[in-house]
Amino acid sequence: MAAHAAPVRTRIRLKKNDVVQVIAGRDAGKQGKILKVIPEKNRVIVQGVGFVKKHTRPNPQRNIKGGIAEREAAIHASNVMILCGECSKRTRIGHKVLGDGRKVRICRHCEGVLDK
Repeated sequence: MAAHAAPVRTRIRLKKNDVVQVIAGRDAGKQGKILKVIPEKNRVIVQGVGFVKKHTRPNPQRNIKGGIAEREAAIHASNVMILCGECSKRTRIGHKVLGDGRKVRICRHCEGVLDK
């Protein structure tokens, strides 16, 4: 019997409410805001991207109507890139320590600060 190797955990530099652009997959080119980051699976949920149909059973006790609901599914973090607010290009994320001691994320193109 072979033991399952632990998945490789890479640090996700994306945060909730970041505006990102999808760069791969069926939704390539779409932009949206990150609703949730799932670091243990290296995935993000982006608003308006990656819709899946979920079949739900009616449950009168919980006041749930049955039918087919559409909702956003998680997509891999490597398939999105953050959009810079200053130069409005999609970019990789750099880090910089400001004069007041704060460590912030910066755009690799214009070196503008990505953290508000």
